[in-house]
Amino acid sequence: MVFNTGAALLDAIVLAVVSRETDGTYGYKITQDVRQVLEVSESTLYPVLRRLQKDACLEVYDMEYGGRNRRYYQVTEKGIAQLDLYRKEWKNYSGKITQMFEGGRV
Repeated sequence: MVFNTGAALLDAIVLAVVSRETDGTYGYKITQDVRQVLEVSESTLYPVLRRLQKDACLEVYDMEYGGRNRRYYQVTEKGIAQLDLYRKEWKNYSGKITQMFEGGRV
């Protein structure tokens, strides 16, 4: 993608991905899901996950999988509210950009 991805957009995408899984999801799967829309590395995503956890938008729990501990992430109520705000803002923002690209007035 030729456009830069800011922190807020990355936060919004991660919250959207995690919110689709009612029982939570783990880091590698989050990375794979995000890569469907953005080229991003795991080393970029883990700080996002930590920041969202610190901001109480995600909660974390560990569970054994294949003899190893796997960390799962789940969206909190605060995270759902933040995601709703991101969705609303994105709809407004992307609509204006689309109008601009298509030659209309904003």
